[in-house]
Amino acid sequence: MTLVGIGVLLIGIAFIVLAIFIGHVLNNLAGVLQGMDKTVQQLPKQLDGIFKETGNMISESNHTLVDVNDKLKQLSPLFYVMGDVGNVTRKFSSSLVDVTNSIKTKTEEGNEITEKKKLGGIYGTFALGYYWFKKRKQSKREEGAFSNEYK
Repeated sequence: MTLVGIGVLLIGIAFIVLAIFIGHVLNNLAGVLQGMDKTVQQLPKQLDGIFKETGNMISESNHTLVDVNDKLKQLSPLFYVMGDVGNVTRKFSSSLVDVTNSIKTKTEEGNEITEKKKLGGIYGTFALGYYWFKKRKQSKREEGAFSNEYK
Protein backbone atom coordinates (compact mmCIF):
# COMPACT_ATOMS: atom_id res chain seq x y z
CA MET A 1 0.00 0.00 0.00
CA THR A 2 1.23 3.25 -0.90
CA LEU A 3 0.83 6.54 0.81
CA VAL A 4 -2.03 7.49 -1.47
CA GLY A 5 -3.92 4.36 -0.48
CA ILE A 6 -3.37 5.05 3.22
CA GLY A 7 -4.62 8.65 2.72
CA VAL A 8 -7.74 7.45 0.91
CA LEU A 9 -8.35 4.90 3.67
CA LEU A 10 -8.05 7.61 6.37
CA ILE A 11 -10.40 9.88 4.45
CA GLY A 12 -12.92 7.02 4.19
CA ILE A 13 -12.74 6.33 7.94
CA ALA A 14 -13.20 10.06 8.66
CA PHE A 15 -16.32 10.13 6.45
CA ILE A 16 -17.76 7.09 8.26
CA VAL A 17 -17.15 8.73 11.68
CA LEU A 18 -18.67 11.98 10.41
CA ALA A 19 -21.69 10.11 9.02
CA ILE A 20 -22.24 8.32 12.37
CA PHE A 21 -21.97 11.62 14.26
CA ILE A 22 -24.39 13.40 11.91
CA GLY A 23 -26.80 10.43 12.13
CA HIS A 24 -26.72 10.59 15.94
CA VAL A 25 -27.38 14.37 15.92
CA LEU A 26 -30.21 13.99 13.43
CA ASN A 27 -31.71 11.18 15.53
CA ASN A 28 -31.68 13.45 18.63
CA LEU A 29 -33.20 16.26 16.57
CA ALA A 30 -35.97 13.89 15.44
CA GLY A 31 -36.72 13.07 19.11
CA VAL A 32 -36.93 16.76 19.94
CA LEU A 33 -39.22 17.38 16.99
CA GLN A 34 -41.48 14.47 18.04
CA GLY A 35 -41.75 15.94 21.55
CA MET A 36 -42.54 19.30 20.03
CA ASP A 37 -45.19 17.69 17.84
CA LYS A 38 -46.90 16.21 20.93
CA THR A 39 -46.77 19.60 22.66
CA VAL A 40 -48.18 21.38 19.61
CA GLN A 41 -50.99 18.81 19.39
CA GLN A 42 -51.95 19.48 23.04
CA LEU A 43 -51.71 23.25 22.60
CA PRO A 44 -55.23 23.82 21.13
CA LYS A 45 -56.85 22.00 24.08
CA GLN A 46 -54.80 24.00 26.57
CA LEU A 47 -55.53 27.28 24.76
CA ASP A 48 -59.25 26.48 24.71
CA GLY A 49 -59.17 26.06 28.50
CA ILE A 50 -57.15 29.24 28.95
CA PHE A 51 -59.48 31.25 26.71
CA LYS A 52 -62.53 29.88 28.52
CA GLU A 53 -61.11 30.88 31.91
CA THR A 54 -60.07 34.27 30.54
CA GLY A 55 -63.61 34.85 29.26
CA ASN A 56 -65.03 33.93 32.68
CA MET A 57 -62.56 36.26 34.37
CA ILE A 58 -63.49 39.15 32.04
CA SER A 59 -67.18 38.49 32.65
CA GLU A 60 -66.69 38.52 36.43
CA SER A 61 -64.59 41.69 36.12
CA ASN A 62 -67.41 43.35 34.19
CA HIS A 63 -69.93 42.35 36.88
CA THR A 64 -67.60 43.69 39.58
CA LEU A 65 -67.15 46.98 37.71
CA VAL A 66 -70.91 47.37 37.30
CA ASP A 67 -71.37 46.73 41.03
CA VAL A 68 -68.64 49.23 41.98
CA ASN A 69 -70.10 51.87 39.65
CA ASP A 70 -73.56 51.33 41.14
CA LYS A 71 -72.23 51.72 44.68
CA LEU A 72 -70.27 54.84 43.69
CA LYS A 73 -73.45 56.34 42.22
CA GLN A 74 -75.20 55.67 45.51
CA LEU A 75 -72.34 57.29 47.45
CA SER A 76 -71.99 60.34 45.17
CA PRO A 77 -74.65 62.41 46.98
CA LEU A 78 -72.84 61.79 50.25
CA PHE A 79 -69.62 63.12 48.74
CA TYR A 80 -71.46 66.18 47.42
CA VAL A 81 -72.99 66.81 50.85
CA MET A 82 -69.58 66.47 52.50
CA GLY A 83 -68.14 68.91 49.95
CA ASP A 84 -70.95 71.39 50.64
CA VAL A 85 -70.41 71.07 54.40
CA GLY A 86 -66.71 71.69 53.86
CA ASN A 87 -67.43 74.79 51.80
CA VAL A 88 -69.91 76.13 54.36
CA THR A 89 -67.50 75.60 57.25
CA ARG A 90 -64.69 77.20 55.25
CA LYS A 91 -66.86 80.25 54.49
CA PHE A 92 -68.03 80.44 58.11
CA SER A 93 -64.52 80.22 59.49
CA SER A 94 -63.24 82.79 57.00
CA SER A 95 -66.07 85.17 57.99
CA LEU A 96 -65.16 84.63 61.65
CA VAL A 97 -61.56 85.44 60.82
CA ASP A 98 -62.69 88.61 59.04
CA VAL A 99 -64.86 89.66 62.01
CA THR A 100 -62.05 88.91 64.45
CA ASN A 101 -59.57 90.90 62.36
CA SER A 102 -61.94 93.87 62.11
CA ILE A 103 -62.57 93.83 65.88
CA LYS A 104 -58.85 93.54 66.47
CA THR A 105 -58.21 96.48 64.15
CA LYS A 106 -60.90 98.59 65.85
CA THR A 107 -59.54 97.68 69.28
CA GLU A 108 -56.01 98.54 68.22
CA GLU A 109 -57.21 101.89 66.83
CA GLY A 110 -59.08 102.59 70.08
CA ASN A 111 -56.03 101.67 72.13
CA GLU A 112 -53.86 103.96 70.02
CA ILE A 113 -56.27 106.88 70.48
CA THR A 114 -56.62 106.16 74.20
CA GLU A 115 -52.88 106.01 74.71
CA LYS A 116 -52.31 109.02 72.50
CA LYS A 117 -54.78 111.22 74.35
CA LYS A 118 -54.31 109.50 77.74
CA LEU A 119 -58.03 108.91 78.06
CA GLY A 120 -57.93 105.31 79.28
CA GLY A 121 -58.73 106.17 82.89
CA ILE A 122 -61.53 108.55 81.94
CA TYR A 123 -63.20 106.06 79.56
CA GLY A 124 -62.83 103.29 82.08
CA THR A 125 -64.43 105.42 84.79
CA PHE A 126 -67.32 106.42 82.56
CA ALA A 127 -67.81 102.84 81.40
CA LEU A 128 -67.83 101.55 84.99
CA GLY A 129 -70.27 104.25 86.06
CA TYR A 130 -72.57 103.53 83.13
CA TYR A 131 -72.44 99.79 83.88
CA TRP A 132 -73.34 100.37 87.56
CA PHE A 133 -76.13 102.72 86.55
CA LYS A 134 -77.66 100.11 84.17
CA LYS A 135 -77.33 97.32 86.71
CA ARG A 136 -78.95 99.43 89.42
CA LYS A 137 -81.80 100.39 87.12
CA GLN A 138 -82.31 96.75 86.11
CA SER A 139 -82.29 95.52 89.71
CA LYS A 140 -84.89 98.16 90.66
CA ARG A 141 -87.10 96.97 87.80
CA GLU A 142 -86.74 93.39 88.91
CA GLU A 143 -87.59 94.31 92.53
CA GLY A 144 -90.65 96.15 91.31
CA ALA A 145 -91.69 93.17 89.20
CA PHE A 146 -91.28 90.82 92.14
CA SER A 147 -93.21 93.08 94.49
CA ASN A 148 -96.06 93.42 91.96
CA GLU A 149 -96.28 89.67 91.57
CA TYR A 150 -96.84 89.05 95.27
CA LYS A 151 -99.60 91.67 95.71
